[in-house]
Amino acid sequence: MNYRQLFLQHVGQTSEAPLCLHIVKALGSKMWDADGKEFIDLIAGISVCNIGHCHPKVIEAIKTQADKYLHIMVYGEFVENPQVEYASMLVSKLPTKLNSVFFTASGSEATEGAMKLAKRYTGRSQMISFKNSYHGSTQGALSVMGSEYWQQAYRPLLPGITQLNYHSFDDLEMITDQVACVIVETIQAEAGVNVPSKEWFHLLRKICTEKGVLLIMDEIQCGFGRNGTLWAFEQFNIVPDVLLLGKALGGGMPLGAFVADKNIMDVFTNNPVLGHINTFGGHPVSCAAGLAAFKVLLEEDILSSIQQKQQLFISLLNHSKIKNINSAGLMIAVEFDSFETNKKIIDQLISLGVFTDWFLFAPHALRIAPPLNITEEEIKVACNKIIEVLDIMPN
Repeated sequence: MNYRQLFLQHVGQTSEAPLCLHIVKALGSKMWDADGKEFIDLIAGISVCNIGHCHPKVIEAIKTQADKYLHIMVYGEFVENPQVEYASMLVSKLPTKLNSVFFTASGSEATEGAMKLAKRYTGRSQMISFKNSYHGSTQGALSVMGSEYWQQAYRPLLPGITQLNYHSFDDLEMITDQVACVIVETIQAEAGVNVPSKEWFHLLRKICTEKGVLLIMDEIQCGFGRNGTLWAFEQFNIVPDVLLLGKALGGGMPLGAFVADKNIMDVFTNNPVLGHINTFGGHPVSCAAGLAAFKVLLEEDILSSIQQKQQLFISLLNHSKIKNINSAGLMIAVEFDSFETNKKIIDQLISLGVFTDWFLFAPHALRIAPPLNITEEEIKVACNKIIEVLDIMPN
């Protein structure tokens, strides 16, 4: 049996028609399959590889740490240099009240930990999330996901969850002093890059403060410069009580985290002791890789070019078949008339060596979220291929 057959036979499947691309190498913004075909990667592993695939400084950090030790003890018991160094670096670039990092192994686990933290800290159990939101697919994260399509097969889920309309001012009146937390994506990614107004976020922050509700902001997908600033919440001039991180946090290695004030985080230390534990959270190799990637993001001044690259994509994607473009930095949704049209375009692009995808809650929109250091020449080539496909698509 070849690798494709073995993949279909022995690896758990998530759809009836997986792409089955057999990628054997990735570097920068490019990937290569087993036949040597080259692809421009426009989704970066779903906003994971923000500084590109296999950055040499990240690979060096992985090798250096692997020579010292891998897993040694459940997270939080030993002083491990990569964890301490990365946590210290992260909080140095965050507002002062976000000063305590709890590492997990994934973004979904970060959501789970933050939900537990809110219940434990406030003594409340009710939670609020938003329609068309995505925070992970574990049971707790699924409970606050904003789509019945993905929830219905797994009910009953957690009780006490109320879903509001994202960017509805009236719906915010439903936040009461019985609510433990409001969990919200700073910019809704899977909804097709849905950007709220500053006024709405300011009102949300004000109500949460008045009601003693923890505001949990999910930047698992939009953090680490994806939207043009290091943290997307900076663009709205507010600060969350808890910040969720993942995806790009590990520089290509599995890693998640939730960040809060130490006074909040310390509720996990007693009644019960070990109030939240994690075997592989903050894995030393993942933390070493993530720290190296974070330093690259800052030291190579990648953020200063995000807006220019965003505008380049938008200016080049000018075609009558494109219905609309939503964007926030290098998170871009190119809308077509239907999922069927979008899927045909995606398949054609893959055949031409451009890899892209669709959005969970906006399947009619083509996803563009490349490595942040994609070159302008790579952007031009990718956009020319997109226009080429649109030109030959029937009306």
